[in-house]
Amino acid sequence: MRQLRSVTNSLRFKLFATILLFMVPLIVVILVNDHYSVQVVRNQVAQSNKNLLSLYMNQIDSNLIDIDNYLFNLSERNTDLLQLEYPGNKGTNEYSLAKLRLYNDLKSEIEYYKTIDMFFLYSAANDDALLAGSSDYGSTFEERAAVQDEIRKLLASDLSAIDYEKWHVWNSGSGYYLYHLVRTGNVFVGAWVSADKLMTPLHLMDFGEDGGALLATNELEPMQLAGKVAEEEIDLHYDPESFALAGRERSYLVMGEASAKGEFHLIALVPQSAILQKLPYLQRISSAITIGACGFLILFMFIMRKVFLLPIQRIISAMRKLKDGNWQAQVKPYSTSTEFEMMNATFNRMIGEIRDLKINVYEEKLNHQRAELKHLQLQINPHFFLNSLNIIYNLATVKDYAVIQEMTKCLVAYFRFMFRSNSYIVTLRDELAHTRNYLRIQQLRFPGHLSYRIEAPEELLDSGIPPLVIQTIVENSIKYAVNLDGMLEIAVRASAEEGPAGRLIIRIGDSGSGYPEEVLAKLQSDEEAISEEGENVGIWNVKRRLRLLYKRNADIRFFNEPEGGAAVEIRIPTEAKGE
Repeated sequence: MRQLRSVTNSLRFKLFATILLFMVPLIVVILVNDHYSVQVVRNQVAQSNKNLLSLYMNQIDSNLIDIDNYLFNLSERNTDLLQLEYPGNKGTNEYSLAKLRLYNDLKSEIEYYKTIDMFFLYSAANDDALLAGSSDYGSTFEERAAVQDEIRKLLASDLSAIDYEKWHVWNSGSGYYLYHLVRTGNVFVGAWVSADKLMTPLHLMDFGEDGGALLATNELEPMQLAGKVAEEEIDLHYDPESFALAGRERSYLVMGEASAKGEFHLIALVPQSAILQKLPYLQRISSAITIGACGFLILFMFIMRKVFLLPIQRIISAMRKLKDGNWQAQVKPYSTSTEFEMMNATFNRMIGEIRDLKINVYEEKLNHQRAELKHLQLQINPHFFLNSLNIIYNLATVKDYAVIQEMTKCLVAYFRFMFRSNSYIVTLRDELAHTRNYLRIQQLRFPGHLSYRIEAPEELLDSGIPPLVIQTIVENSIKYAVNLDGMLEIAVRASAEEGPAGRLIIRIGDSGSGYPEEVLAKLQSDEEAISEEGENVGIWNVKRRLRLLYKRNADIRFFNEPEGGAAVEIRIPTEAKGE
């Protein structure tokens, strides 16, 4: 929600929204007007072409009806057909004369029916065909022979399933034809016409440069323009009362009319580009205004971005870098307006002054932290010193001189480490040796009641660690967990953390009774756990030093083991002492 408010409250958003507030209604009105005009013109063109298709389809059906009437009259009234009906007559003089008279009748009549390519007769009883073609069908002998072969193929097919009331489509492989058969006994009288011939008058109509008209079968397979239909992916299904949009990007108007006499359709394809060319000039001007408005909006935004938004964006980018802590961020000099040049120069000077001030404050803070670290380390020394004197006093009381000698040797090593521990970092090797020496002192102090184990890989022994961290935790365990009625075991183990962080893990655990719940709750939080008597000052000291040295890169965790005993886990960055 905050990010959304930041975007909507930006100067860029407000500027863009203001422009859209004025431009969008204008563009919407123009687009609606364009769409309405295109739809009106589209409907007018569709209706005009629809009327033309209906007129021409009626003309085709009317011609086909005339041909049907002639075929019915011929089959009913011409007695010469009787000679072809009965088998065995073929080859006789009467049969031949009847064929000749029929041929002359068909030949003379076909000249009156310019639509037809050929009349034909077929005697099923004698398997004999008679063909009479018009004077203009086939420009060559080969073409006429091909048509005659197609008719013979038709006659050789199964004619029993044909609807004798309809004109049918014949696909020869090289072209489409329409035919009609009338049956009288065993004789078939038929007419044959090329589908292309029926389309000749429509070629004179203007359907646009890429448009056209075609005949289609009942399954809407195109008889013409098949390549265009496939290439443009035009679906020939149409609305009988209106039009359909088809083709890639719906770029064609599809209108059609079904034949009342045959199993075919007459379909017109009109490209929308041809329709739009017929729009009034005012409509074209409105389209130009729409395009100009969009172009103006883009140009305006480009200019505003270069003159206003980009300089502001550069300042904002520098501010974001400052927010992320990059105090070296500057607005680089570039050619811009005078006002922005002054803003950039003032911004750079202000950042330089703030950076200098921050450096001074940071150095002062570092000096303060160094003084605090030294104070914390010195705070430990009197505590250990008093403990060591108490140990020597107890040993002198029991007059165990051999143990006093070993104790004195251990104390010399112990205080030697203490007196040189003013540095902030020592090696893990030295810290573990000091801790081992301290545990030996305590083992001499509590014989038979304390044992310890220290483990660390060789490759980690040169890692840097704050001094007295491990020894302080061990001292706390001995102070609160040693019980003269049993054995206390203390384990110190160092290991490397898996993963990209690669921190040093130091785990200190004991076999005592563990932390009390209220003490553990304070230790697990950042709450200071020092009592009025000064208890837990060592643990607070360790936590404070880790925070000063490593910030959030180090952590210390206190918990009780499931099987009993207190445990502390310290994680610090793995660094060599010199680092």
